Amino acid sequence: MDNVLIIADDAEFTRTVVGRWQTERSVPEFTLVSGELWSARAQAGYGLAIVGPVSPQRLNSILAGLEAGHSPAIYIADDSSKALEVRAAHPRVLVFRQYDGWADTLVLLGCEVLKRMDVLAQLRHAEQMAAGDRRHATLGRYMLEMRHSFNNALTSVLGNAELLLLEPGALSAEVRDQIDTIHTMTLRMHEIMQRLASLEAEMNFAEKSSQNETSHSSQAYATRL
Repeated sequence: MDNVLIIADDAEFTRTVVGRWQTERSVPEFTLVSGELWSARAQAGYGLAIVGPVSPQRLNSILAGLEAGHSPAIYIADDSSKALEVRAAHPRVLVFRQYDGWADTLVLLGCEVLKRMDVLAQLRHAEQMAAGDRRHATLGRYMLEMRHSFNNALTSVLGNAELLLLEPGALSAEVRDQIDTIHTMTLRMHEIMQRLASLEAEMNFAEKSSQNETSHSSQAYATRL
């Protein structure tokens, strides 16, 4: 999430940060807001928050609001005492003091933080995809395990439908049509189960082939050694 939120009452601070960051190869989007206008609800969806000079009356509430969020925050302190005070009160906020070259340090740190957040986002997405794959795999295994019982049930339904259809005089036209529909749908379900069986055989063959290729590659590598 390459979006940087800058909270500061000093326009020069904001210009310095944005101007320095624009010299980098990768430039994020910036949301600029003063301390008075900042709102935890309004400023959501950022990857990194940077807090510069703001009113002392607003500073603690701003940092507490940022700590409550999921994204990292950096505070640039005016002096050492303020840096120590903020570190003690807000342990989740990264703090360093303004000094010569502070903008270079800030941008370097900010770039690394954004990279880390991007990696974490990709990891969460991969975990979600893996969880979905595991659910699908579990469902697939269950369907394959139940295939035999399901086929037995289909055979019973199909056999009884065929027996009833062999006695056309004993059934009304409406009932016969209904049984014919049951017979047709049962045949379709049987075809689906046959396709599942075929798919299982193909997957097993592919898995064995992959295992054999891995084994042969390992043996070839061991022989070369």
